[in-house]
Amino acid sequence: MLRYALNRLVSLGLSLIVASLVIFLVVEVAPGDPASFMLGINAQPDTVAALRAELGLDVPKWQRYLTWVGGMLTGDFGTSYTYRTPVSEMVADRLWISLPLALYALALSTALAFPAALYAASRRGRPGDMTVMGATQLGIAVPNFWFAMLLVLLFAINLGWFSAGGFPGWDDPLAAMKALTLPAIALALPQAAILARVMRSALIDIMAEDFMRTARAKGLTRSQTLWRHGVRNALIPVLTIIGLQFSFLLAGAIIIEQVFFLPGLGRLIFQAISQRDLIVVESVVMLLVFAVILVTFLTDLAYAAVDPRLRRRA
Repeated sequence: MLRYALNRLVSLGLSLIVASLVIFLVVEVAPGDPASFMLGINAQPDTVAALRAELGLDVPKWQRYLTWVGGMLTGDFGTSYTYRTPVSEMVADRLWISLPLALYALALSTALAFPAALYAASRRGRPGDMTVMGATQLGIAVPNFWFAMLLVLLFAINLGWFSAGGFPGWDDPLAAMKALTLPAIALALPQAAILARVMRSALIDIMAEDFMRTARAKGLTRSQTLWRHGVRNALIPVLTIIGLQFSFLLAGAIIIEQVFFLPGLGRLIFQAISQRDLIVVESVVMLLVFAVILVTFLTDLAYAAVDPRLRRRA
């Protein structure tokens, strides 16, 4: 297990190096100069040059890359061009919204998907199975931002149970969780539909295995066999989806945060792109890439814990 983990750590490190290069190059070659954007189209060239020097944009790109990477290794993400505040502080403030939102949505999607998949797999080909599969197909087809607007229309405007947007802060945890409920539901339902379909298929495949038939022959009912032997063996593909879903929910909630006016990481990236705040874009995207790669690493470790064959291959 230790050797397997070390191999995956090496792969994680190489992935981060490649990701940092790609992010820096893509952001740097994008059109538009931050200094010119901040000063406006009527700014004098010497004024623009002075601001570029102040922001550190006049040094070679390779030097800026090394400075950026070296700073991240020590926890220094640089200073925002627009707000002149440390990027690490901006990220920390927004992370306390995006991370709970992602975890909330993941918990909801898992809580919905597991019972639905078990119910459908235990009734394969029956009306209950077809109902669940139809609902999951609808959940996949409906865009989450459109569903989010429907939630606002129904529960915020018509019923008045929730606010239409904004975040009150964590001084009142109940009010904060209430503000995150509609965005979490909007993010969770499509992911729950995907997870339910994957787990149902995995359970059906497992139920056709010889050891499952042996368990039935020893006197276990279909439900007992499914719970005792089927669920654990079906977890490998499910863990993949859960890991990918958490990464998506953390990094891909930009549209939902815009719909609900949540000041999270997604909205921070959107604002930084529109303002040509390159250091914020690079640092936040790199942080999200690190989160995705870290979740993938933890998912691989969970694989090895569930399936010992992976450890032997390493």
